[in-house]
Amino acid sequence: MKFVVAPDKFKGSLSGFEFCEAVEEGLRMVFKNAEITKIPLADGGDGTIDVVNTYINGQRIIIQAKDPFFRSMESSYVYSPGKQIAFIEMAEASGLKLLPKSEYDCMQATSFGTGELIVDALEKGAKEIILGIGGSATNDGGMGMASALGYRFLDADNQELEPIGKNMVAVCKIDNSEVRPRLKGARIKVACDVTNPFYGEQGAAKIYAAQKGATTDEIEVLNAGLRNLAEVVQKEYGIDLQQEKGAGAAGGTGGGAIAFLHGHLTSGIDLIKELSEFDSKIVNADWIITGEGQLDEQTLSGKTMGGVVQSAKLKGIPVAAFCGAVDLSIEMQEEFGLSYVTSILRKVTSLEDAMNSSYDNLVNASYNFAKILG
Repeated sequence: MKFVVAPDKFKGSLSGFEFCEAVEEGLRMVFKNAEITKIPLADGGDGTIDVVNTYINGQRIIIQAKDPFFRSMESSYVYSPGKQIAFIEMAEASGLKLLPKSEYDCMQATSFGTGELIVDALEKGAKEIILGIGGSATNDGGMGMASALGYRFLDADNQELEPIGKNMVAVCKIDNSEVRPRLKGARIKVACDVTNPFYGEQGAAKIYAAQKGATTDEIEVLNAGLRNLAEVVQKEYGIDLQQEKGAGAAGGTGGGAIAFLHGHLTSGIDLIKELSEFDSKIVNADWIITGEGQLDEQTLSGKTMGGVVQSAKLKGIPVAAFCGAVDLSIEMQEEFGLSYVTSILRKVTSLEDAMNSSYDNLVNASYNFAKILG
């Protein structure tokens, strides 16, 4: 038997690596000589950096970078000199996780620190940069990130604007004469799992800015700023950001990556599958075992499990899902394409106890699954 174990993490409980170990332990109680291929996955969210590092065999690079309010701090990314690939998480320099809630203020926040990480990776020789843009504290349309790379955003008097959210509305011209030359030769891939447009009712400001500290009035200013920035980008570069799905991700950083980095937006799980050579590793598998903490209808779009099922269907491989909690009808399970679904919980318990028991419960669930097959 050949099993492929390809999970996301159980948030707050098990990493994808621990999931793989637990499943292997349970399977080998029945299938001692089985071929078990472990491929921990992620979709671009928290913890993706550790998963990516497994496949690019990189090193953690620590530099001084600016936080969302231009304060100097230590930040890091992963770089593989051999493959010349860097993986950068925006949240490491420009994330909400860096701030107490009392400081949330995306009118004043900048993505400049993310740009500094990109600059450092380029200077080290990166030819490909994968940028995860989840968890940002910003709504600056990527202006800060672009400024770190040499772009200058000018007002009507040709004065340079500070690259923060509230100043998008004042941008009249973009000067790219001093952009870092190494950017031109690099491939920028952006892990983006939302489809929000740059501005408007479903855009970056209207949907996400309140979570980043913006008041109702400020949301209108930010939305007008995104619209203005998009108009300037279209005038100067011929790019219609409003037509780019996902341009509104991370306070408009998705659109900024397209306009200023010549980046390509794609789903996080597709990027990780490519890095891990997932589609070639699952060939001739009898089962793929996947899982995540909560299985519900949200799992059906853009998440790790959706990517696993998509690849499995193409090769006719059945998929088993081991999850912490399951809230999915039989009809949805069938539509999704899962052959076997189970919650690993073994008794009624508190959330804390369930999370603490995840490893043992997963070993038990894997053993029982194997017994059915054996």
